[in-house]
Order: sequence, then C-alpha cells, then structure tokens
Amino acid sequence: MIEIHAVTIDAANPYELAAWWSEATGLPLGEGDVPGDDEVMLRTKQDPYLLFVKVPEGKTVKNRIHFDVNGTEGRTRDQEVERLTGLGATIAYDRRTADGVGWVVMRDPEGNEFDVCRSQAERGLPE
Repeated sequence: MIEIHAVTIDAANPYELAAWWSEATGLPLGEGDVPGDDEVMLRTKQDPYLLFVKVPEGKTVKNRIHFDVNGTEGRTRDQEVERLTGLGATIAYDRRTADGVGWVVMRDPEGNEFDVCRSQAERGLPE
C-alpha cells in the first residue's frame, strides 16, 4: 500500500501560482516560502498537500489530472466562477445545462484546467 503525501503542479513561477491558488482556496502558503522559490507548498488540513514546482517548459496540452472544486461559505457554483474570474482565472468551457446541473471548466493563470462544480447545498447535501 502507498500513501499520497503531495500533489505536485508544474509551474513557470511556483510562488505566483501557489499564491493564486492560496487566494482561491484559502489554504496557507508553506512557512518560509518566498517569491523566487523553486518549490512552494500549500498546506491542506491533512495530507496530501499541494506542491508547486518550477519546470523549464510551459504547459502545452490538456491536464491529465485536475481539481474539481465547489463553493463553500454559502457560495454557489456560479458565484464561485465569478469570484475566480475576478482573481484571474478564465473560462475554458461552460458545461452548465439548462436544468442547473453541470460544471464550468476554468484555467488558472498558468493555463491549468480545473472544474467548478455545484456546491453541496446546490446538490441537496449538507455542507
């Protein structure tokens, strides 16, 4: 058996991308991480944490792994899309349907795709 202790995201500028995801998620940057670092961590409540690592090449194709996120603190999927757009994310594909289900595929500032799904409340689940 193995244990996953980190999810690593390749980045041109690890600090800037980690700082963006910190703002988006509310997760704190790793203690001592500063601009220019080749590795920057976002600490989650438990493992795995998110590790942003500098790589020389830019992103060229679709992610094989991506995050699915949803709103918290009473925010709906659509409010979360608006908030993330305000932080600098862009909409890649809108998969929302007329009946209110579906998701929005977005890109972070370095072009990594992630999906914004309906919140638990929108799906009729307790938060």
